[in-house]
Amino acid sequence: MQQKPSAINIVWLSMVLIATVTAAYTGTMEAVTKASFESAKSAVTLGLGLIGPMALWLGLMKIAEVGGLMHSVARALRPVMVRLFPEVPPEHPAMAAMIMNMAANMLGLGNAATPMGIKAMQELDQLSLEKGTATNAMCLFLAINNSCITLLPVSVITVRAAAGASSPAAILIPTFMATILATTVAITASKLLAGPDIGLVEQDNPAQNAAPETTPELVSDLYPPSRAGKIFALLLGAAFCGGIAYQLSLQTSPLTLSTAAFDTLSNWLIPVLIAGFLLYGYLRGVKVYEVMTDGAKEGFTTTVKIIPFMVAIFVAIGMFRASGAMEILVKILSPATELIGMPAEALSMALMRPLSGSGAMGLMSEIVAKAPDSFLSFLVSTMQGSTETTFYVLAVYFGSIGIKRTRHALPAALCADAAGLLGSVLICHLWSN
Repeated sequence: MQQKPSAINIVWLSMVLIATVTAAYTGTMEAVTKASFESAKSAVTLGLGLIGPMALWLGLMKIAEVGGLMHSVARALRPVMVRLFPEVPPEHPAMAAMIMNMAANMLGLGNAATPMGIKAMQELDQLSLEKGTATNAMCLFLAINNSCITLLPVSVITVRAAAGASSPAAILIPTFMATILATTVAITASKLLAGPDIGLVEQDNPAQNAAPETTPELVSDLYPPSRAGKIFALLLGAAFCGGIAYQLSLQTSPLTLSTAAFDTLSNWLIPVLIAGFLLYGYLRGVKVYEVMTDGAKEGFTTTVKIIPFMVAIFVAIGMFRASGAMEILVKILSPATELIGMPAEALSMALMRPLSGSGAMGLMSEIVAKAPDSFLSFLVSTMQGSTETTFYVLAVYFGSIGIKRTRHALPAALCADAAGLLGSVLICHLWSN
């Protein structure tokens, strides 16, 4: 039986055709032509740039998997995850990978969140019998990832601090509230739009599908450190705590949420996570270097698979922007959105956010730089921190496992985007009064 085209096919084709037609009227055909080539080049450049981070984080995830950390994390949060993802065995590696991705997104660790999310998609793909088609669990995970509750929008706070905002971290609570709303809508929309799931691996015996803490061949290769090694690790931990105390002693003024301390926190989190994974693996007896490099190989091959999907998405977005279609859309919609308190500048940001992360960040940075303490600056900062680059995420995550039929993933994610953006407007107005 033939399957009808998924939403992404229609959206992608519409963007390319609308851009071409618009360019015919606006006289921007040369710009559109240039944008198509430049966007394709940018997609490949970005894809190649992902190889390093992907290799690093998938290598670290491999250490966590072999050492049993993913198994333990999945077991700890089983009550929540089994209700959200009943079709996934409770202790399957996909559960822990999804949890780690969500945790990284909450802390604003984009570089770590993407590889963990791709790892989760790869594990979910192992449960699917119909390759190339998204399962209900994949669609729900992508929607949650796209709207994930954010505790620390580090990059946005850093931009506000650099622009001289009197309270850079003032967006913390509004962003948190907006992402709660967006995540709630993401889950609700995914559940309502989900039909009967496609073919899944038989789960009559859940234990058969749940990954053991370590595979038999790896158990024999675990060599827990001696007492001296454990003492050495303990001393390193104590030395690290001493380093924190030393850095705090150098502070000449009390740390507050309104300082650029969030930038410092971001700089600390990544090395601490890397060291934490490695130390955990070492204490569990994992051959950390060998396992790390083995996992890194997966990162390389995965990134190469993603590039064609990124090229397609980037070209459509680049043509759409260069043709002037975005500006026309803003002019058409701005009278309606201004009635709900969304200025035209914020509408440009809202339309850009699902299409281009760098473009949206650029718009936000420009607005914040002009008037860092204005309501518009506060609004666009909250929007940036409470939504995600939907089409990029869809291309990268689904591209990593060759998903071509995305089913309800895009509509659910766009519903979450709309909730996050409109919620940001409402919350910012209430917060400012």
